[in-house]
Amino acid sequence: MSSKKKITVAYGDGIGPEIMKATLNILDAAGAQLEYDVIEIGEQVYLKGISSGMEPKSFDSLRETKVFLKSPITTPQGGGFKSLNVTTRKSFGLYANVRPCKAYSPFIKTHFPKTDLVIIRENEEDLYAGIEHRQTQEVYQTLKLVSEPGSEKIIRYAFEYAKKYGRKKVTCMTKDNIMKLADGLFHKKFDEVAKEYPEIQTEHKIIDIGTALIAERPEIFDVIVTLNLYGDIISDVAAQVTGSVGLGGSANVGAEVAMFEAIHGSAPDIAGMGIANPSGLLNGAIMMLVHIGQPEIAEKISNAWMRTLEDGIHTGDIYQEGLSSKKASTQEFAQAVIERLGQKPQKMAEASFDKEATEPMNIKLSPKTKSKKELIGVDVFIDWDEDNRDPNVIGERLRKANADGLQLQLITNRGVKVFPEGMKETFCTDHWRCRFKTADQRVISHDTVLELLKQIQGLGFDFIKTEHLYTFDGARGYSLAQGE
Repeated sequence: MSSKKKITVAYGDGIGPEIMKATLNILDAAGAQLEYDVIEIGEQVYLKGISSGMEPKSFDSLRETKVFLKSPITTPQGGGFKSLNVTTRKSFGLYANVRPCKAYSPFIKTHFPKTDLVIIRENEEDLYAGIEHRQTQEVYQTLKLVSEPGSEKIIRYAFEYAKKYGRKKVTCMTKDNIMKLADGLFHKKFDEVAKEYPEIQTEHKIIDIGTALIAERPEIFDVIVTLNLYGDIISDVAAQVTGSVGLGGSANVGAEVAMFEAIHGSAPDIAGMGIANPSGLLNGAIMMLVHIGQPEIAEKISNAWMRTLEDGIHTGDIYQEGLSSKKASTQEFAQAVIERLGQKPQKMAEASFDKEATEPMNIKLSPKTKSKKELIGVDVFIDWDEDNRDPNVIGERLRKANADGLQLQLITNRGVKVFPEGMKETFCTDHWRCRFKTADQRVISHDTVLELLKQIQGLGFDFIKTEHLYTFDGARGYSLAQGE
């Protein structure tokens, strides 16, 4: 075998050190050709005043090795601490989160013994952009950002993954019946890319019914591709219905760097007790071995792990009276896997990783033509808490603003039209969206918007943000208000 591959390893905190020790013992015993560069991450780093949870020299390690095997970490409660996972994923462009969810029945209890699906989740944008603001006394905002290249990249990855691993169907899940622009873009790109893979069956499901089907009939799915938040939620649902979140491994893949981990958290409530299940991190490490070109070792470990499950040696989280033969500690479970290296499962299908699967996927985006972008209006958001929050009062005052024909068209509160002709039953907060456009819908300038804002300020209003209303090749690039 070739020389050892250097990888970056982080023991994390909570149960992290225990399960990492167990995992590395198994990797070493199996003959994995690895060299470890150990870095410190997590709670202790946060408490040093490093808000990212990882020191700069640790990022240098990742730049060198390009492979990260990471245990769970604890993010301290309170403001000022950013998620290390999100930071790492975005800093290194780890755009694809891959989470296999497979049943290991009857050795792991599940009502869905035929389940074998993979959830591929966009990993860099959506609500996980983490852009939030408190805008008024009552209203907080989180920005959901969905980009065309980000959507196309993850969708192409899902189809290439299905093609490489012999999967037959790719399901897209969005909420584009409500978020027609952002989720609508994702669905549109899915339909476009799907045409290039006629051999693969495709479908789209709204995320709420899609999640319900994962909980009720997960065996009907093969590969699922979805946006960041949805993917985070449904991957835990899928892992749980197939047996246990504690079994799930995860890959975070970018063009150059990849990170491998368990899908569960640091479980500080059981830290140091020696009872944690190392299977999730071990399955992440198996995915890592395939990624770095050591599929034979990955098969060897995966088969020994399944044989251990078949022999009834289980940690407490998956222990079943009448089926399990031994309730094993973390290290006892790892030792049992080590003792079975070279053996294969007798009842479950043995692991097999095609050597071609180790080849990196070259994801190329389709060429784009630039649309003609024109400014035709502006939404001005105002903090206003006077006159019993009567929409007619704020509306009539704002009608006095007129910048070169740019005038008030409507006002919404939490997205619902309240002026003109709003419904008196609508509850209003102190956060108002005021839409200004010209009567003839003509193109306006930024100078016109600035003049409008001066007039609004002169009327005594506190404007807190603006959103410009654009068309792209004549198509509306903003949503209508509810009731508009």
